[in-house]
Amino acid sequence: MSIDENATSSDTEPKVENFDLLHRYWSAANYLTVAQIYLQENALLREPLQAAHIKPRLLGHWGTSPGLSLIYAHLNRLIRRTSVEVLFVAGPGHGGPAVVANTYLEGSYSEVYPAVGKDLKGLRRLVRQFSTPGGIASHVGPATPGSIHEGGELGYSLMHATGAAMDNPDLIVACVVGDGEAETGPLEGSWKAPSFINPLRDGAVLPILHLNGHKISGPTVLGRRSNTDVASLLEAHGWDPVVVSGDNPAVVHPALASALDSAYASIRAIQSHARAEGVIGPARWPAIILRTPKGWTGPVTVDGKPVEGTHRSHQVPLAGVRENPAHLAQLEAWMRSYRPEELFDADGRLLAELEQLAPTGDLRMGALPGSRGMGSRDLAIPSLDRYAIETVPRGGVMHQSTKPLGEMLRDIYIDTTDDPRFRLFCPDETSSNRLSAVFEATDRCLLEPAATTEGALADDHVSASGRVMEVLSEHLCQGWLEGYVLTGRHGLFASYEAFAMVSASMTVQHAKWLQHSRELEWRRPVPSLNILLTSTCWRNDHNGFSHQGPGLIDTVLSLSSSVIRVYFPPDANTLLVTAEHMLESKDYVNLVVIDKQEHPQYLTLEEARAHAAAGASIWDWAGHEILGTSAGKVPDIVLACAGDVPTQETLAAAWLLRRHVPEMSVRVVNVMDAMVLPPPEAHPHGLSGEKFEELFTADVDVVMAWHGYARALHQLLHGRPHPERFHVRGYNEQGTTTTPFDMVVLNKVSRYHLVMEALRRTRGQFPGAEQLLEHCRKQLDAHSLYIREHFEDLPEIRDWVWTQQQ
Repeated sequence: MSIDENATSSDTEPKVENFDLLHRYWSAANYLTVAQIYLQENALLREPLQAAHIKPRLLGHWGTSPGLSLIYAHLNRLIRRTSVEVLFVAGPGHGGPAVVANTYLEGSYSEVYPAVGKDLKGLRRLVRQFSTPGGIASHVGPATPGSIHEGGELGYSLMHATGAAMDNPDLIVACVVGDGEAETGPLEGSWKAPSFINPLRDGAVLPILHLNGHKISGPTVLGRRSNTDVASLLEAHGWDPVVVSGDNPAVVHPALASALDSAYASIRAIQSHARAEGVIGPARWPAIILRTPKGWTGPVTVDGKPVEGTHRSHQVPLAGVRENPAHLAQLEAWMRSYRPEELFDADGRLLAELEQLAPTGDLRMGALPGSRGMGSRDLAIPSLDRYAIETVPRGGVMHQSTKPLGEMLRDIYIDTTDDPRFRLFCPDETSSNRLSAVFEATDRCLLEPAATTEGALADDHVSASGRVMEVLSEHLCQGWLEGYVLTGRHGLFASYEAFAMVSASMTVQHAKWLQHSRELEWRRPVPSLNILLTSTCWRNDHNGFSHQGPGLIDTVLSLSSSVIRVYFPPDANTLLVTAEHMLESKDYVNLVVIDKQEHPQYLTLEEARAHAAAGASIWDWAGHEILGTSAGKVPDIVLACAGDVPTQETLAAAWLLRRHVPEMSVRVVNVMDAMVLPPPEAHPHGLSGEKFEELFTADVDVVMAWHGYARALHQLLHGRPHPERFHVRGYNEQGTTTTPFDMVVLNKVSRYHLVMEALRRTRGQFPGAEQLLEHCRKQLDAHSLYIREHFEDLPEIRDWVWTQQQ
């Protein structure tokens, strides 16, 4: 559309409407925002402001707050006019005091925090708690009613909003995107949402790109671009933007109201047409570009330097008010410019004429049930017997371990057709990860036109109605899923292991959110964030070193034990049991690591359930324990493993020891739940000291083959008696495009390395040990020569299967 760079524009003409009351409501929100940043007493300036009324440490962000409050107040108007459900996502999460102020004004804050009542006592508590010990943080975090989004780490707001709208047909998610946030890679990718939002079944996302021009100490890119350029950017991504611009409230209020009215009408028209006529291509969803001054209504200048409309308003515009009388006087003048005596009554309550501007009940944005986990519906998991793999002979059956999981997910899709509450999110790798059975029930979601070649459809399972969300961005996949589960639905994010690190910081932030949410009784549990890592470091045969990296394990293990779980199912049946558990769980980050290639299958479904319940078990069928008649007899060595490839190599090592050194007593322990390894005081899954000793003995050396970096395993063992007896072999950044066995050789996790380490660590001399050591050395030399000549592994490696030995 044509845009006048110097004027406000919208798709509808501003209605004749009195915005005086709305302006005063906005003033009340701005006043309470400033009060939270600065005051510890005298919340309504009922007496002259003194230095003693000011907090000793001034924290918070003023610059973005007036814009957030302006939008919030106008969304209140829209909700009252239409009774629409609106979820408010504040991308500039530093504007915490503004969102807290607005939830306080609408009453939702006092309902969840009765001590912060709607009176003078409550106001005192409101201002004193902000950014103070024992109080609340400065961001829009879990403690803020109505929020599903922590904006402290910028870039994720629009993807969270998009995930929240999926399968939520009546919801409008109003997402405020800051122009600083708009510079991040994740947010830039998020503009692609129109290609994936289906108006037939989904709600709507209304982006409000707030251009105030400045970051903490410099300009923003989009803030310096023309309205035409910014609108063109959004148009190219499929949006229908309208610009609202100005620094005069008398102009901005009616223009923003008109833009929101128009946006709402457009959203409902798009949805009504789709739900009556079907979907043909992506909709041109409305978007608003709001350009207002940073720190609007705050100090114009401080100490002769411009503040309003500059980066100097970003945090605390007047920083020296306790020591500088001039600053104190300027702060008082600033706060009194909002005329608090005309906003609150003698008891400290918002005047009734302003109070009635807010929505009521669950329509208040701070009280929206979906934002608190209310209404979350459990997911019925089909019987796992349908998908279980036959494991006879044990270790002799080869199967792609993730393939049965795909069949299970297919049936979940079928079972939720009429009540959609499950989606799989994956960056263009669903089939690659052997989960393609889901396409028997649904398609990949894309609303763009289908591709044809010579009149034939070229796409493979792609449609607007698809419920598999594939987009080549780990950020978007995980962010969409986070928004989806935080509003009560269920899902799985499947990724190549190495590239889950792209969104690792998102995993950290989500875990922090869940950790704090657990402390809030008014927040109901939400479905867990489930992450499946496949195409692992050990079996990325055709991709090489760049695709080999188990770093997300380390990242997750460092997070709060109250919310993280890490699983290494060794085969398909244990993966099924793990998936059943994680899809039924609430308030966790579940990390599951298993490869997609063919691997030996070991445990029946019944055994898998028992093994999963224990978290770690002695596989007596795999070991060679010579118990004898002496009480308390222990093995000579313990071989332990976690992960499918480490398990295979450990079993092969035990097989070699049993065959060549029969007098050596060997125990095999498989660890499926990594969190059983730390002491119980470090993680709720931690084994008791007695149980840990039952598995690993009290003092026998343990040779551990570990899927990830060895340091992560040592971290888990901290606090256990004699952790130095654990000799860990794991991935150590040795990789290339090579054969499967060469990967374990390069990282010294091969069966031969494990055997040599076991013989070195065991106590005592055993017949056949020296001969086996020499055999291992020769095999490693032979392997190196053979793969360079034949480009595949030795037949005795490639064709080896575990067999029972007498």
